Amino acid sequence: QVQLVESGGGSVQAGGSLRLSCAASGYTYSRYCMAWFRQAPGKEREGVAAIDSDGGTSYVDSVKGRFTISKDNAKKIVYLQMGSLKPEDTAMYYCAIDIPRRTYPPLISSDYNYWGQGTQVTVSS
Repeated sequence: QVQLVESGGGSVQAGGSLRLSCAASGYTYSRYCMAWFRQAPGKEREGVAAIDSDGGTSYVDSVKGRFTISKDNAKKIVYLQMGSLKPEDTAMYYCAIDIPRRTYPPLISSDYNYWGQGTQVTVSS
């Protein structure tokens, strides 16, 4: 059974930084895509960043230059380093994993069948 556990969320002032972690267990395939999505109240879930087992990455335009996704293959952990945080980054952040289906790590929620429970990020102005 695939399980994803997110951690690292919290409250921070605008301009601050946070690092989210997502630990995967029970995923037995050697190749994968892992992604971070976020959902703010009243808004649709949005893909933020994704990384595949080859190290390819994707970012939504709104976080480029501010967020960095990285991975530790040995520990099966994916990180999201978030900097220059803005109030509009406030959301529940979810981690997801699945087998690669495209030539790039996608930010499409329907490409992922396994999800974590989420970790809250709140950025105050």
